[in-house]
Amino acid sequence: MKTAYPQSWDLEALYAGGSRSVAFLQELSGIEADIEALSQQLAEAKSEGAEAPAVELLNKWTAAVQSILLRIRQSDSFVGCLQAQQMKDAAANALNDRVKTLSAKFNGALTAFDEQLLNANDAAWTSWLQTSETVAPVAFVLNERREAAKEKLPPSQEALAAELAVDGYHGWGDFYNTIVSRVRFEVTEDDGSGNEVKKQLSAGQMSNRLTNSKRAVREATFEEWEREWNEQGDLCADTINRISGFRLKLYEKRGWGSVLKEPLAINRMSEATLSAMWEAVTEGKPKLVKYLERKAELLGLKQLDWHDVGAPLGSSHKVVPYDDAAQIILEQFRAFSPDLADFSEKAFREGWIEAEDRPGKRPGGFCTAFPKSGQTRIFMTYSGTASNVSTLAHELGHAYHQHVMNDLPPLAQEYAMNVAETASTFAEMIVSDSVLKAATDRSEKLALLDDKIHSAVSFFMDIHCRFLFETRFYERRKQGMVTHEELSKLMEDAQEEAFSGVLGEKHPYFWASKLHFYLTDVPLYNFPYTFGYLFSCGIYAVAKKEGSSFADRYVALLRDTGLMTVEDLAQKHLGVRLDEPGFWREAAQLALEDVDTFLELTR
Repeated sequence: MKTAYPQSWDLEALYAGGSRSVAFLQELSGIEADIEALSQQLAEAKSEGAEAPAVELLNKWTAAVQSILLRIRQSDSFVGCLQAQQMKDAAANALNDRVKTLSAKFNGALTAFDEQLLNANDAAWTSWLQTSETVAPVAFVLNERREAAKEKLPPSQEALAAELAVDGYHGWGDFYNTIVSRVRFEVTEDDGSGNEVKKQLSAGQMSNRLTNSKRAVREATFEEWEREWNEQGDLCADTINRISGFRLKLYEKRGWGSVLKEPLAINRMSEATLSAMWEAVTEGKPKLVKYLERKAELLGLKQLDWHDVGAPLGSSHKVVPYDDAAQIILEQFRAFSPDLADFSEKAFREGWIEAEDRPGKRPGGFCTAFPKSGQTRIFMTYSGTASNVSTLAHELGHAYHQHVMNDLPPLAQEYAMNVAETASTFAEMIVSDSVLKAATDRSEKLALLDDKIHSAVSFFMDIHCRFLFETRFYERRKQGMVTHEELSKLMEDAQEEAFSGVLGEKHPYFWASKLHFYLTDVPLYNFPYTFGYLFSCGIYAVAKKEGSSFADRYVALLRDTGLMTVEDLAQKHLGVRLDEPGFWREAAQLALEDVDTFLELTR
């Protein structure tokens, strides 16, 4: 008997009462008190003028930092879920402001903590990391913090910048959510009896229509999508300009000349690795151009427009019920790892996934961790497309990554976005590759191939487009405010280059509609996606060679993601170098193998 899984998540198990939860308010009060206590202890240590803090104090402060970090992450996730499920929840927005304020205070305490780490002399520092049983597991992270502190402003100035960021930098990021909550898209649909009725859709519902199998629907949807984002263009331009302006000014004061410095450090990777990756991507694009040109022929078009790139082929227009999608994913996961399948089944069964297609939700999908509770939550709007099934598998990959790290110290769980995207994309590949191999019907195989290759287009071209746009925008922003017309021109130019000139009508307002450009937690939220995709291709190649025995090695790799650079991670677990093009070329070749099959099948 098929299991009926809930399509709305359960937040009550975390903090009963939603945005008016008394338990959550108590959690925030406890965090606030602990931050105040830590800040006071660090301030007293500074005022006493001790150059080298005692080991006992370092142990005490490190324990406090980890305890607060665990609860701050949990609180931020809870508020994010409340806002995503209902963008007009005023109480949730107020809680978000409070969590952001607490995060700023915590960052101030962390700055003072880092100052104390700097005060320890090198010999005492090395001895402490090697001899303390509680600290040794997070020695890499503490070393990382100590080295990073050397390149920042004086602690008092860093603390001030963090406080000002709440209503400045992060405030503008939150304002973008307000813009998205106010956008209104009007569509015309058949009511089922032959009558056309007008409906208003949210951004989340509207984005699903952009991949509709009927071109007339896509064209009308895209026209309405562009119209509304054009309407919001000035507000979005102000927002993205203020976010980037704050960031650039802070970089300038720190003496950082490159906008890549912070995102590369956050992702624990070198610029040489980034360059080697993009080199392999550029070399692989001609094959994707052939795929896109063939797809245009199959759709009866001279050239693909933006909204045609993700258009389904063959039988992919069929709706896959949510429970069927769950069974497909669980079956394929179990073939690779029973542990991955058992965990995912628990997520489906216990209501960890918000998938319902309804108004009021924000667009997009995400997975967020509740490390204190040892749980995760997944957000998406499921409408039954093949792409939705892939997204579901993708987010479960994120969730599993956190699951295998839940028993590690909080500081050791702080893995970066690029390796996070590795776990999610790997999970997505397990499902898409297995389903493709099992397909016997030609039209079904074609549809699945198309959806799988579209992922390569996304990571080779779409993400590269975002990278080109943002890096160029930041260079232009150094000269002053950038108008929304200029932003659209920068975006069109980036799309022309990243897609190798294969597109007809482009998406000039993509910069306005894409949330990632407005996130203030992580700058340049783009290249880590391509890293994760290609790195997972390399891992997947190893997994196919080794079979089920690789599952344990895979978990070991995931558990190390918060404790070393990506170069060291790849060397330890795969025996490869990431700062040279070789690995990336092989990964790109594997990612593009399906194009040959697609071209042969459609010849």
